[in-house]
Amino acid sequence: MALSYNHQLRHFRPAAPFVGEYAPLGDKSLSHRALLFAALAEGESEIRNFPASGVIFAMMRCLRALGVECSLDEATHVLRVKGVGLRGFKDPEGPLDCGNSATTLRLLAGVLAGAGVTCTLTGSAGLCKRPMGRIVEPLRMMGAEITATNGCAPLTIRPAKLTGISYTLPVASAQVKSCLLLAGLYADAPTALLEPGPSRDHTERMLAAMGVQVRTVERPAYGAVMLPFTGTLQPLNLDLPGDISSAAFLLVRAYLLPGSDFRIRRVCINPTRTAILEALQRFGADLTFEHEGLLAGEPVADLHIRHRPIAPSFEPITFAGECIVRMIDELPALLIAAALTPAITSIRDAAELRTKESDRIRLMVDGLRAFGLEVEEAPDGCRLKGRSAPLLPPADPIAIHTAGDHRVAMCFALLATQTEAAVEIDDFDCVRESFPDFFALCGL
Repeated sequence: MALSYNHQLRHFRPAAPFVGEYAPLGDKSLSHRALLFAALAEGESEIRNFPASGVIFAMMRCLRALGVECSLDEATHVLRVKGVGLRGFKDPEGPLDCGNSATTLRLLAGVLAGAGVTCTLTGSAGLCKRPMGRIVEPLRMMGAEITATNGCAPLTIRPAKLTGISYTLPVASAQVKSCLLLAGLYADAPTALLEPGPSRDHTERMLAAMGVQVRTVERPAYGAVMLPFTGTLQPLNLDLPGDISSAAFLLVRAYLLPGSDFRIRRVCINPTRTAILEALQRFGADLTFEHEGLLAGEPVADLHIRHRPIAPSFEPITFAGECIVRMIDELPALLIAAALTPAITSIRDAAELRTKESDRIRLMVDGLRAFGLEVEEAPDGCRLKGRSAPLLPPADPIAIHTAGDHRVAMCFALLATQTEAAVEIDDFDCVRESFPDFFALCGL
């Protein structure tokens, strides 16, 4: 087997069975929200099992620039935040650098639209290419003074008085919904948001726990309704559930390797996030939930996966519609499982993957083809003809381009263990953005 670090080919022994257990650090979606909401509270918050990763550091950096005291003990993973209240931010001395984190930029845009500060939100070259019209237009409807740069960041925000709106999101999106709910904290009328499908409800759950009157809507349409807020947000004191996006890569590794028997402890199994688990079960994975309960208002469970021989053939499998929203971040990992499942797997309604940290559809298709797999690219997904493991090596080394995307790098590191070919992956450092322990944990 062969992998590479910084463009150098590096050889590894064939992957051994994946046996043991792991307790992942806090879910990144929850971590972003807990950090930001703690800053908006009045009083000191303590958040445990907090991850030390690049995308989270972007939010921390921006909040410090706004005058918030926050410290993370990376040894104990305990975060402490001294909240400044809803209107306690200070004008930053310069642009707020969101790095490569769209979650940081979009959530902060919602808060800053009503917080009474003047600032500019910017980020990496990749982030500044991602479309921001989906938040800019409804924020303006609420009265926000916000300007974009050709529909993208940098975004400049000035003080404004906000009002609540009734708004239908054209695409189900937890980031957009959360942005508008956070702006709604400063509005003088209810904020009612509808979506064409379900999206993550972490914002609604956490705000409700902090004293906000907000509820999730599931019938006759999906969305959320929040009443005007006139109080103060209560500080947080909680343990974060484990990150299901990180867990997905470990589950796929165990699914692929004979003899594997692995448990992942206290993973967030919010129903808006569990489509990846249902998808692996459709492939025949021996995946069970153990010790189910609640943690920080979120459902959690230990995930236990044992390798079982993959069936020699499947009927064609299609993933589309609402399940795509429920596993949009985990779709690249699912494609690696599909690559070694003898079936035709189709992904549809996933055009949003093209506007993540990279064009993930194009990068995944190109990478899978480099491994000799048959893939048809579509505007909103792809059609992949899976094979049985191990993959036959091509004559030349396999070169994988990641565009600095952490999920793409992890995906093809996993697939590289299924071939005797030499594999060169152009950037492994990007994995520190979300899962710093990935390579050591997987023995790569």
